[in-house]
Order: sequence, then structure tokens, then C-alpha cells
Amino acid sequence: MNRLFVLPGSIRNWSATFLCLFSVFVGSVAVADSSYLINAGDNLRIDVWQEENLRAEVMVSPDGTFSFPIVGTIPAAGKTIDQLQTLLRERLEVYIPGPEVTVSLMTVEGNTIFVIGEVARPGPYMMIKDLDVMQALSMAGGLTPYAAKNDVHILRKDSSGQPLSIKFRYGDVEDGDNLEANIRLQSGDTIIVP
Repeated sequence: MNRLFVLPGSIRNWSATFLCLFSVFVGSVAVADSSYLINAGDNLRIDVWQEENLRAEVMVSPDGTFSFPIVGTIPAAGKTIDQLQTLLRERLEVYIPGPEVTVSLMTVEGNTIFVIGEVARPGPYMMIKDLDVMQALSMAGGLTPYAAKNDVHILRKDSSGQPLSIKFRYGDVEDGDNLEANIRLQSGDTIIVP
């Protein structure tokens, strides 16, 4: 008889723990969304309240834009969710008085970095949060014994689209000597480990 009462109590405790953890997770996603910059390849859901024909799931195209009914082409890449909502609201206001626009980030498939060369698992990696070089190399399984660890380069395009090569000395950061050199990565960066 006692077992029947113990089991429901443990289930209630487990449920309360689950709900608490779930709310912490949801809260952290909401914070990440507010500062996340949209990239080409990301999928968005757009809803305009009480406008059935103005609901869509869109993918941001390689040129950083997407099309939306009535307003046409919208530039999205490099904007936060809040900035995009404001832009859509302004564009729609010409046609609909006081539109309530909600933009949701469905997937972050455009937020990708690449790690190639002498690492255990080279390839593309999606960034679901801010990453630095050491974290990305860790995701790629670390350096192989043959890696030239002090000759790592990060290839990046600047704001005008010109390629940059940033040198990274793994050994300095690994030893704790030059921690500020642990570069924060941007979407599209390629880490080359010779």
C-alpha cells in the first residue's frame, strides 16, 4: 500500500523538476533569439495577427532576403528578430493599420562555420550559440598529432565581401598565455588547420 503512495509523489517531483528545467531552457532560447543575427539559410515563421493570408514559413535566400506577400522582398540577413519584426510592421502599415507582426526563428541552418585540415572530424558545424576558435576545434574532435597548431588560419569575409585571413596560434591559447587571441567566430568562417 505504501508503494502506491510513494510512486505518485515521485512522479509529481519529477514533473515539477521537468517543468522547472523546461522553463529555464525556454527562457535561454528567448534570450538567444533577441541577440541572434539572421543569416542566409535560416528558416523563419512570420505571422500577422488576424491576417490569415499573411502567415508564412520562409527561408532567407543566399542574398540575405526573402519574399513576403504584399510587401515583396525583405532584407533579413544581419538583422535581429526584433529588427525584422519592426521592418515588416513598417512595410505592412502602408496597407494594414497597426499590424501586429511576430517573427519566430525556426532553424539556424544558415549559421554555419567550417573546420578543415588536421582535425579529427573536419566539416561544417552549425553554431547554435556564440563560439570561439577553441570551442569550434573541440567540436571537430581536436587537432591531430600532425597539425601545425601555431599556423591555424580563420578565413572570413569582411562587410564588403573581401576575404580576410586571420592567424591563430593554438599553442598560445592552449597554454593560457594569450586568451584574448581566442577569436569569436562569425557565420561563414572557415578554420584551416594545416
